[in-house]
This record gives sequence, C-alpha cells and structure tokens, in this order.
Amino acid sequence: MKHLFLIALLAMTFSVNSQTSETTNAETILEKAETSPYFSHKKGLGFTAPDSIYQINLRFRMQNRATYYQVEDGEDYFDATIKRLRLRLDGYVFSPKIEYSLQLSFASGDVGTVKDGDNVNIIRDAIVAYSPTENWKFIFGQTKLPGNRQRTNSSGSLQLTDRSINNAKFTIDRDFGIQAYYLNEDLEKFSYNLKAAVSSGEGRNSNKSANDGVAVTAKAELFPFGAFEKDGTYFEGDLVREKSPKLLLSGGFQQNNHALRTQGQLGDDLFDARTIKSVFIDAMVKYQGWAAMSAYMSRNTSESAFTTNPLDTSDFNYVYTGSGFDYQLSYIFKNNYEVAGRYSLQKVHREIEQLAPDNKQLSFGVTKYIWDHKFKLQTELTYDMLDYYDGSSKNNYYVRFQVEIGI
Repeated sequence: MKHLFLIALLAMTFSVNSQTSETTNAETILEKAETSPYFSHKKGLGFTAPDSIYQINLRFRMQNRATYYQVEDGEDYFDATIKRLRLRLDGYVFSPKIEYSLQLSFASGDVGTVKDGDNVNIIRDAIVAYSPTENWKFIFGQTKLPGNRQRTNSSGSLQLTDRSINNAKFTIDRDFGIQAYYLNEDLEKFSYNLKAAVSSGEGRNSNKSANDGVAVTAKAELFPFGAFEKDGTYFEGDLVREKSPKLLLSGGFQQNNHALRTQGQLGDDLFDARTIKSVFIDAMVKYQGWAAMSAYMSRNTSESAFTTNPLDTSDFNYVYTGSGFDYQLSYIFKNNYEVAGRYSLQKVHREIEQLAPDNKQLSFGVTKYIWDHKFKLQTELTYDMLDYYDGSSKNNYYVRFQVEIGI
C-alpha cells in the first residue's frame, strides 16, 4: 500500500510539472508573438512592427541587356550593360495614412555622367504622402509628376525594352514639390482621377540657383467603363485579360516658369531661363489579352527657343520644342508569350529644324512573362528613320535581348 501511494504521488507531481511547463511554454510563445514583427511578401519583403507603429517593404529590380547596333555612316557595335538597378523602400510611419517611399538607382545609365558642381543622381524618389480619406492623397518630396502615361508607368512595366523616342524628348519626368490627387476609381462604373502638382521645375536632385519660377502641372484621367483590374492603369499589356473592355482617356498640361534646362526638368543647361509649356494626351484600351495605346506629346515656348552665352555669341543652346505621336498594339497568348509593336512619329518645331532631325521609329518585340512584369525575358528589334533639314536621311536599327527581374 505504501508503494502504491508513492507511485501515485510521483505521478501527480509529474502531471503538475508537465502542466506548468506547458503553460510556461505557451506564455513564452505568446509573449514572443506579441513582440515580434509581422512579415509579409505581398509587396516585396515587408514587415510591420508589433505595435503597428510603422511598416517597411523592401524591393529591388534590375534590367540586364545586350544590344547590337547598326548605324548608317558609322561603325556597328555591340553593347552589354546593366541598364537599371533600383532599390526601393516604402511603407508607413505612425499611421497607414502617413506613407513614405524611397527609390535609389545605381546603374550608370540611371546615375548618368557627374559634372563638376552637380549632385550624384542616386535619389530618384523620396516622398512622404498623407491620405486623409480614401479618395484624397497629398505628396511632398521628389517623385514623378503626373505627366504622360508611359512615364508614369514604371520602366519595369513596359512591353518593350524602353520608352518611346517621344517620351525621351518630351516627358516632364521627376521634380521636387507638392502634389494633390483626388482618386475615384471603381471597377464596374465610370471613374476618374484628378491630379495636380506645384514643383521647382528644375528636375531631380537639382542644386541650381533658386529662381522665382515654379512648374504647375494638372492632369485628368477618365475610365468610361470602369477602372482596370489589379491597377492595370500602371502597366502595359493586358496581363490580367480584362473580361470586359476597359478604356483610359487622359490629358495633362504643364507650364514650367523660368526653366533652366533644354527639356524642362531634363537636358542640358540653358544660358537664359525660358517658360516652357507641355501637353500630354493618352488613350489605352485592354480587352481579353489585347492592349492598344496611343499618345500625343508636345513642348513649346512663347519666347525664342534659343539662348546664347553672353561671353561667346557662337555658343548657344535651345529648348527642344516640337511634338510627337505614339501608337502601340499587343496581344498576350495563354502561354504568356506576348507580341507587341509600336510606331512613333516625332516632328521638331520649325525654329530648331536645322539643328535637330525629325524622327520615325518602328519597334517589334516578343516577351515571355515568367512572373508578370517582375520576371520576364524580352527581345526587341527597333528601326530608326532620321530626316534632316537639308533633305538627307539616316536609317539605323538595333536588336536587343533583356532580362527583367525583381520583387
């Protein structure tokens, strides 16, 4: 009987210790969960603080490309390079209504040639945004202005390996300032977005002398049949295969007062400031794998486009004025291969026609989407036709292979 009592006592002690240990382990696990960040992978690699006081998402992307160029009246050549290498951090601080976004660039094509006295162009975006309601958004800092459709799309969301010749000459790019958006998108009915910005007009990372001129930008976007699925406004091609036709119509205008560069926010320095006016009109349709886009861009100045060095009258520079049209059509097959073609027509203003040629460009590309626009293989053939003031012309082409990868 005594032995049975001892056995029962030991069993009870073990049971109590086991229950205590299990309780302690559960409490430890719960405590760790309450003090550990919450990880996610919807937008890159992200985590949220345990008390939700801040959130950060880490993303990167790169474009590796190899290109063969055939140049009329010149030597053919081969180029292999990292076209773009970007690191992006975004999230919120204190409240999901207060967001931030930082984007850095490291490839030589992004940073460009550094001149004496200029800043290194590593910073592409650095903004803080406040969204007091679902519809309103206010942005302060350096980022893209609400300009032409192709520019506001990420370079990683293009069907071809680069934007058009018209975007290269007439876009308004990035600038530092304040922007206000009223966003009213619905997938099933007529929707619209209204966007406006007041910015420095000098472009990203500018360290030029301040003047009393600012750039004022306004844009309206209309969706007659409802907004695109999965933010399809911001990537080219109908990767989601819209079940019903979707249409975007948009128009924008900018007046850059006392601009100091040949392309407003871009280009070489002018010797005198100029007031530059830019117009953008875009249309985009997507339906069951088909996608079509058309764009018009122009730049003008009410003053003479030319500026002259006061110390040497033979030294001059000019605002790149003119206009252009882009037309783009594509279809994505069910195996995620896509064919896309683009035709661009660019005509310079008569004031500068003796110094800059008119340009026509025809591009054809085939893309294999492995993971949407985040991981894709692209090939492209582009043919350039340059027409000069004296009646001469030059025809060039390039063949390119590119790999885009990112998260």
